[in-house]
Amino acid sequence: MSRLRWGAAPPQPAAPIPIIFRWDLDKTYLKTEFQSVRDLVRISFEDAADKRDAPGVAQLIRGLRRYNQDQGREVRVFFLTASPPQIGRAIREKLSLDGIEYDGITFKNQLQNLVRGKFRNLREHVGFKLTELLRNRREMPPDAHEYLFGDDWESDPLVYSLYADILGGHVDRALVHDVLEAIRVDPVLIADVQRLMSGHDPGEIVRRIYINLERRTPPAQFRSYGTRVVPTFNFFQTAASLYGEGVLDIEGVTAVARSLLERSGYTPERLRNSLADVERRGHLLPTAAGALRESLRAEKLIAGGTRTRRKETATLWERLRRWFDRAEIVGATAPTRIDYHALVAEWRPARPAQAAPEPAADTGKGA
Repeated sequence: MSRLRWGAAPPQPAAPIPIIFRWDLDKTYLKTEFQSVRDLVRISFEDAADKRDAPGVAQLIRGLRRYNQDQGREVRVFFLTASPPQIGRAIREKLSLDGIEYDGITFKNQLQNLVRGKFRNLREHVGFKLTELLRNRREMPPDAHEYLFGDDWESDPLVYSLYADILGGHVDRALVHDVLEAIRVDPVLIADVQRLMSGHDPGEIVRRIYINLERRTPPAQFRSYGTRVVPTFNFFQTAASLYGEGVLDIEGVTAVARSLLERSGYTPERLRNSLADVERRGHLLPTAAGALRESLRAEKLIAGGTRTRRKETATLWERLRRWFDRAEIVGATAPTRIDYHALVAEWRPARPAQAAPEPAADTGKGA
């Protein structure tokens, strides 16, 4: 048993783990309508003022960077979009208007696909996204944790899960090849993915994958992806879950809640139900949900009792939660073994889905 010698310097605490937030732009950050070549041409001429951000998303990104930098972590924010580079100026102006600091944006060269006659590649995004994710990862600190954000419109749950399992060493080249071939990814991109799979030290790098239910897909449809994938009906639910993960504070969640109340016609009752729903589906621990509920009630942002708290009590709640969740980034669970063969057997990109309403606090069961 080692002993600390008298006069010896105490061991230095480990440096905070770097953290990366990767965002899909289309239908996650921006309300982009892109389903045809006509849409491709139209969005190429849009100005920054024409582009609409999803309520709460800008507040969430700003809060994530602020809080984690305050904790001494290295923070990087990246955007990935299937939109063409011709709209890059408008996108950058929009992010500047929203006060978003970012470290990179990757666009899809759709004009090149048009010129080469690869019309199917205009809407097939799995190969493009997976290639770019793996390529960018090579430039990141090897121990950096990642949080991924996408939507339910087409392929984000699949491509993000594949990316996470490649980094975790849970899938081999043969399986990845079969999956990409089954969904008719360009053979050139399949070869790129196979090449980029090498050189990664296996580890649970991707902590959570947040899927914005833009199409109101029932959350239960994501059960096959396991608990790493978190379907959310709004960015308030996303913020609440990230608070439970230990990468966002109450101030950040509050800013998102205010945005939904001011911009989306949400009511305090609806936000209360949203918080109860994400807790009931297992994406937020009761201790974290309780701290949020009390704080948001005190600010009159969610419905509930008229009871308020002193600032000292709120601080105590926060300290107790941090004490119980001591891990550097909390809440990560062992990934579910995903049956990718079963998923691709049912693969139907952008297929119509029966919309699910955002549930009330005491109804329904979700993923």
